[in-house]
Amino acid sequence: MYEDLILTGVTGGIAALVDYLSAHVLTCLIPAFFIAGAINALLNKDAITKYLGEKSPAYKAYPVAVIGGLLLAVCSCTILPLFAGIKKKGAGIGPAIAFLYTAPATNILAVAFTWSVIGADFAIARIVLSVTFAIMIGLIISKLFSETTTSAPAPIACACGPADIPESGKSQKHVVLFIATLVAILFAGTWAIFMENRLIGIPLRFLLLPFLILLIVIEARKWFSKDEQKAWLEETWSFMKKIFPLLFIGIFAAGIISALLPKDFLGLYLGDNTVMANLIAVLFGTFMYFPTLVEVPMAKMFLDLGMAKGPLLAYVLADPVISLPSILVVRKFMGTKQTIAYVLLIVFFCTIAGLIYGSFAG
Repeated sequence: MYEDLILTGVTGGIAALVDYLSAHVLTCLIPAFFIAGAINALLNKDAITKYLGEKSPAYKAYPVAVIGGLLLAVCSCTILPLFAGIKKKGAGIGPAIAFLYTAPATNILAVAFTWSVIGADFAIARIVLSVTFAIMIGLIISKLFSETTTSAPAPIACACGPADIPESGKSQKHVVLFIATLVAILFAGTWAIFMENRLIGIPLRFLLLPFLILLIVIEARKWFSKDEQKAWLEETWSFMKKIFPLLFIGIFAAGIISALLPKDFLGLYLGDNTVMANLIAVLFGTFMYFPTLVEVPMAKMFLDLGMAKGPLLAYVLADPVISLPSILVVRKFMGTKQTIAYVLLIVFFCTIAGLIYGSFAG
């Protein structure tokens, strides 16, 4: 019996890793690492701190963080190198957390998909509550913790210091355009519209990606010195070697847990809109890992299997935002106390939101 459980768990962990490696690393995570490397190596610190810095007015910093997150269709793991990049570059903890929360929770594709699969009221509740939570959690943590006293020791060594690349010596317009091209690569590799639509019988993704990759090579050679190119690649590699091991461990563990869950779990515990049902749904979403947008068909399946709408919303609000892999990585950049506060606030807000929504939705 124990041998069967072990085999089932290990098989589930391996399957989760294989699925992640085959479907998400090349088109999702790798471009995100290159974006984070460019932000850290090339972008002038003032370009970050001007809008997202600790001293930036909240009425500027949080809308910028939320809007930036809305434009990225990424999961709780893919957003990590981007979060690490802006945090390391000087963004305040509050706006950085708002960005970290918003991108996987309320990106445009996720909301549109939710609208079409589950319903308009559910999608509207998702985006309104997620944006509200992102800002509230960011504000609370920024008030509870001082940047100077609670920041974790930098886990990613800077590939180059100011002495290697003088920030003021490079046109920031070129840097922004360069990062925009990298973001376009991320979009082309992840958005379903570029796979589903075809030109001359070929999916748009396979036409766009080679063009964009060639463009990024041309931009790098034309706009940046060899030292700057080297710094960008070194920063990208630095993020990769620090984050990948934790992601793989977390994804494998999440796969084991998912494979061992009882099949009648939903019907027994999540069929009613109770505090416990909402809490269980949130905890399930908090520790399981599913790539962005996968939570929508999962939620539809849960709904069809009898999950009440309150716990369903609680799950959808939590699942894309955080997972066991992302918790392990976030701790490296925020420290243990801030990470615990972040996780507990997500659990609290999502549980209350599901309970309230379920009382109205029935």
